Amino acid sequence: MTSSSSVMPVVFLAHGAPPLLDDAGWIGELGAWGKALPRPRAIVVVSAHWEARPLTIGAVRPLPLIYDFSGFPERFYRLTYPAPGAPDVAQRIRELMAAAKIACTDEPDRGLDHGSYIPLMCMYPEADIPVLQISLPSESPEELFAVGRALAPLRREGVLVIGSGFLTHNLRALSLRETPAWASEFDAWSADAIARRDIDALLDYRARAPGVRESLPTHEHFVPVIVSAGAAGESPASFPITGFWWGGAMTRRSVQFG
Repeated sequence: MTSSSSVMPVVFLAHGAPPLLDDAGWIGELGAWGKALPRPRAIVVVSAHWEARPLTIGAVRPLPLIYDFSGFPERFYRLTYPAPGAPDVAQRIRELMAAAKIACTDEPDRGLDHGSYIPLMCMYPEADIPVLQISLPSESPEELFAVGRALAPLRREGVLVIGSGFLTHNLRALSLRETPAWASEFDAWSADAIARRDIDALLDYRARAPGVRESLPTHEHFVPVIVSAGAAGESPASFPITGFWWGGAMTRRSVQFG
């Protein structure tokens, strides 16, 4: 495998839902971010929408997208994102997981879910960069941080590692048009822990973060940021996108490490 002389950043994306594609401002922010990043030779995505143990590697060839959402206009079920597969990256991940003694398997018939293709349609609309999706093998912060650390060598091989989720994700609060205190407090706490690279706090977020119960009735949308933090090593963090979706309880905060 050809190595790159530079080190790719690692990112965490607040991926929105299909209506993100109706938000011109957010599309513009993601598009500008994609252009500002070094161009990757491949992308690996860990999405909140795929939990499977052990760590599972998805399709290495273009397949129909997974429309893992309901109740949206028909046009969202006709979206396409025909990115090439990345079989060489899949093999490299198998090697890295074996070296880290992390079990992994393959699901070659699983295409991309919306946690991957919705933000990538905005960042890399040409769909000309190979994309590989891998699963969340658990919601254990320690396990996921170890997965991220195992993925870290990909950064020197031109691969962009992306965690995709939402730092706050309470679907019962979607109707809110003002940001509640619990969401702003959890968002601010998360930003502080990430910016200070306080891994101990981040791994113990369930006990330490204010507003965690309201912000995260379930945790699958938050934990991809822990994979990203693991892959990032000591790289500093910045926040290319901030604010709350529709002014409500869902933070759009996204992270770039490095």
